[in-house]
Amino acid sequence: MAMSLGLRALILSAAMLVVGLGIWELSTPAVKAAGEMTEYELLMGGADQEARVPPPSQIIERAWEELSNPFYDNGPNDKGIGIQIGYSLFRVLTGYFLAALVAIPVGFLIGMSPLMYRALDPFIQVLRPISPLAWMPLALFIIKDSQASAIFVIFICSIWPMLINTAFGVAGVRKDWVNVARTHELGALRTALTVILPAAAPTIVTGMRISIGIAWLVIVAAEMLVGGTGIGYYVWNEWNNLDLTSVIFSILVIGVVGMLLDAAFAQVQRAVRYQE
Repeated sequence: MAMSLGLRALILSAAMLVVGLGIWELSTPAVKAAGEMTEYELLMGGADQEARVPPPSQIIERAWEELSNPFYDNGPNDKGIGIQIGYSLFRVLTGYFLAALVAIPVGFLIGMSPLMYRALDPFIQVLRPISPLAWMPLALFIIKDSQASAIFVIFICSIWPMLINTAFGVAGVRKDWVNVARTHELGALRTALTVILPAAAPTIVTGMRISIGIAWLVIVAAEMLVGGTGIGYYVWNEWNNLDLTSVIFSILVIGVVGMLLDAAFAQVQRAVRYQE
């Protein structure tokens, strides 16, 4: 029986991963044991003159150490990776859902009203290209709280894809469906909820999926700036400790969490998809 395309792709991906890790492992010079060091190297504490990227075996070992006890808390600067991810997810989801509460209704308004589209479009075009991190100094000055400022930055970066996709999806709903709703004398709110929302849902969820990816990207940079807690702070703190093994491990964790968030919204996207 022939293997499915998905299974063959999985096997190929696994083979590519094994080969890549093997090349990485073999190309990384081994660290000298204490007995093999020269007298000068021993006097210098055994430190190499040149820092090197750690091999995969060291990263896997560090991952096992971190993931075996991910929720330990030994003080402000020593928390487990699970706690750090929890802080980051809290900030991301808080700012994200606040943005959804604003973006989706405003997107509906813009999509249903050409007048509102023309009135609000200049503001959207001016504010949308601004980097979310450019808002951080102003947020810190006004809000005077690092966590709330990080949430505000997530709010700003999440709002635009959702707003634009919602407006596009609402404006693209077939006029025949709206006219049928009018012939049945449905009010504007009921028409929006029972006709326009289901029809525009795939486009709206696409915007939400784009927004969650951007929000997860931005929170890492924001936490590097504000410090304290979060996966971004964890990366920066380990870099300051010159622990490249932990830095690479945390980068992989960021990628895995981002993939899971995207996969969750992909499932929602499939659920709202429909065939005309």
